[in-house]
Amino acid sequence: MVAVAPVNTRPIPDEIACQVVLPEGHIDEDRLFAAYQWLRENNPLGQVRVAGYDPVWLVARHADIMEIERQPDIFTSGGGVQPGSHNPILQNQAGDEFTKNLTGGSLRILDALPYLDPPEHTAVKDVAVEWFRPANLKKWEDTIRELAREVIARFLHPGENNIDFVREFALFYPLHVIMTLFGVPEEDEPRMMALSQEFFGTEDPEARREDVEALTPEAAAQQWSAAIRDFYAYFDVLVEDRRKNPKDDLATIIALAKGEDGEYYPKGFAYGWFIAIATAGHDTTSSTLSGALEQLALHPDQLKRVQDDLSLVPHLLNEALRWASPVKQFTRQATEDYTLNGSEIKKGDRLMLLYQSANRDAEVFDDPDTFRIDRRPNKHIAFGYGPHMCIGQHVAKLELRIILEELLPRIGKIELTGERKVVQTNFVGGLKKLPVRLELR
Repeated sequence: MVAVAPVNTRPIPDEIACQVVLPEGHIDEDRLFAAYQWLRENNPLGQVRVAGYDPVWLVARHADIMEIERQPDIFTSGGGVQPGSHNPILQNQAGDEFTKNLTGGSLRILDALPYLDPPEHTAVKDVAVEWFRPANLKKWEDTIRELAREVIARFLHPGENNIDFVREFALFYPLHVIMTLFGVPEEDEPRMMALSQEFFGTEDPEARREDVEALTPEAAAQQWSAAIRDFYAYFDVLVEDRRKNPKDDLATIIALAKGEDGEYYPKGFAYGWFIAIATAGHDTTSSTLSGALEQLALHPDQLKRVQDDLSLVPHLLNEALRWASPVKQFTRQATEDYTLNGSEIKKGDRLMLLYQSANRDAEVFDDPDTFRIDRRPNKHIAFGYGPHMCIGQHVAKLELRIILEELLPRIGKIELTGERKVVQTNFVGGLKKLPVRLELR
């Protein structure tokens, strides 16, 4: 691997580049965040070449990521005038080649928002944008609160609970909420859970499918595509049902969406919406919830403060989002030469936007490596920024606020009781295992 640095910066060491680019580098969070800090302090915008991967600029600063995200015409997500020519999710070259062989030459494995650019991105986003607005979501607050209470009663009991908070609680609540709002029957939730874990667990041996050969360079892409095909099979039935029997749910809005020609969007776009909701709609939220609980266990004084004043819950939530940053990166490609922070980006160059690093940027956040529920302002970019800012952010905030309001007043004590574990991926993830002793009143 050769590291290429802009003027007046230190060359990026191989071990720093590999820590950030390779999925296995994300297992050890201490080393990962140390690598991010090194980048911010020594070379916040440097190009690296890691064996098996395309050359990529590592974008570590908050300001640089914001500048890129504001300009989707210059920094394309899906390929700009050549849709499908760029993969917004960094994977190895073998994985990209597998995807192109599967799709007939395109890197657009999903007709989903992260793979699209304006104006197509805008049109597809508009299909459901009104449903995701806070004014519409307000009518669902009572339903979500009841779901939160049901999940607490189902998975926890008064007294001592010795559990893996991630696997035995946090994963189930957001899945149950989003599937209810979506219109998926509760009896199908285990299938959605299994597929979503396969979808995001592409580098995790515990989540590997039996029909995917282990330890091959393209294994992640194989599992990703296999999970997508299984999602397609399920959601095709859902699309057909909603087109024949419309209901008051999000699935109906998406299934009935039509293009400018007055015809239904091709089913691939409905599948893209459904998969995004069924995966990112709960996995990232569970990571944030787990991260919040871990930090409250480590900071009992902050737990007491928020228990004594539940109006602090939104601030706790914002800090948990900054801290967890469950979406770790997206990759953009320059459509023209561009000078960014003194570095000359060339047309065709790829840039890896390191959201986790940006959310620890000392130029934006005082004492960034300390968890503080009183942090204000809190300009985190856990949901991204610009046109690709997460459309589901208001749903995520609503369901997280409600579960924290319902759960925290019942907690007498939280203790961490075992070794934590993080998901092994450089794209999305967070805590996968968090053994705790949770004492409920």
